Amino acid sequence: MDRRLVTTKELARGLAISVASVNYYTNLGLFDVEERQGNVRLYDLTDAKKRFRKIKDLRRSGYSLRIIQKELNQKGS
Repeated sequence: MDRRLVTTKELARGLAISVASVNYYTNLGLFDVEERQGNVRLYDLTDAKKRFRKIKDLRRSGYSLRIIQKELNQKGS
């Protein structure tokens, strides 16, 4: 499997959200940091896009980010 690791800024651009949102989602445990290079977080782009789609779908259904975080962590997604 070919993983494409991207920085926080690249992930934000790829998902069309702010860097602050990426950091917030990471701090909530919604996005997984795959590697660190010094202070730079690297994310698996494919995994983050998949998780972000799930997050958006659940948000549209009225779930809070805290509930979504519990849901994603339970399923191991």
